[in-house]
Amino acid sequence: MRFTCDTNDLNASLSVVSRALAVRSPKPILEGILFESCDEGLRLICTDLALGIETVIPATIEEEGRVVLPGKLLCEVVRKLPSGVAEFRISDRLQTTIRCASSRTTITGLDPVEYPELPQVSGQSFAMPQSTLRDMIARTLFAIAVDESRPILTGCLMEIGREEMRVVALDGFRLAMRREMIAGPEQEVSAVVGGKVLGDIAKILGDTEDEVSLCFSRSHVKMSIGGTQIVARLLEGEFIRYRQILPQEWQTRVIIGRSELASAIDRASLIAREGKSNLVCFRIDGEMMTVTSNSEMGDVEEKIGVTTEGKDLTIAFNVRYITDVLKAVSDDEIAMRFNSNVSPCVVCPTEGESYLYLVLPVRVFGA
Repeated sequence: MRFTCDTNDLNASLSVVSRALAVRSPKPILEGILFESCDEGLRLICTDLALGIETVIPATIEEEGRVVLPGKLLCEVVRKLPSGVAEFRISDRLQTTIRCASSRTTITGLDPVEYPELPQVSGQSFAMPQSTLRDMIARTLFAIAVDESRPILTGCLMEIGREEMRVVALDGFRLAMRREMIAGPEQEVSAVVGGKVLGDIAKILGDTEDEVSLCFSRSHVKMSIGGTQIVARLLEGEFIRYRQILPQEWQTRVIIGRSELASAIDRASLIAREGKSNLVCFRIDGEMMTVTSNSEMGDVEEKIGVTTEGKDLTIAFNVRYITDVLKAVSDDEIAMRFNSNVSPCVVCPTEGESYLYLVLPVRVFGA
């Protein structure tokens, strides 16, 4: 095999496909990237069996062929090459010589015959802006479970109807949900995609209105972004019926400035983290919310003006859970809904239903 290509194109493509590179795999072939000639130029394929990425770059193919090159080493070599055209020559023994300007590097390749093919995915499909999907993933992914004892909760649930899409994540202590109106598929889709896979996908998606096409089968999802194809294996199992745990009523509703609350909690967390419980307490009294935290090192009290409907309330939370939610919201003002000091708090928009976050409180004696 012999080809030439632009080092910038190659470097950009390697940074995309290498997100599916296996690390310390029992199958050494998965630690490589497959190069193969095609009608469009040069095809790069990488998979760890849970995630597979394929992309095509322009190249001049002087001799067709296929080779698997060690992924981590190749990425480092190409990253350090000067801008310009690189020439690759692969011998019959898979010795690969890379020449660029005055540089020459030789890498030993692997036989591509054992490299797995990416699964073929066919089923319900639709398209949406890349920025919308990236935003929905980024603003829910933090709430997935880290504990592998319930594998299904280590991913995000995607529910796609003909007019609406939801992305939901929960870990038993908090829940994150984003909603967007879309032109969905003919039939409804419900699938759970692993959190690590979604994190890698979000980094590939651009902040652009250009569309990403999604296609779901029973076991995989395929996303098409220009000349790049992403295939991810779905998680097996039944996701928690989250709709049943969303409070439909509230006893106390507060409208509060998001950045003002975030700043108060940030200051309170300095003291809270010195204690064993890492707690922050909200005391709602009429049109005032008082945020407090204390530990053996001291205490903090912050007062914030709010708009309140309903009963006064005192409730406590793990600082990190509340902070994560506020980081995921960009609205200037948010609504917080409560029922009691032992019931979940709901954070949602002051108008509309584009997102909903639910956080379980911590029972505190005397609260």
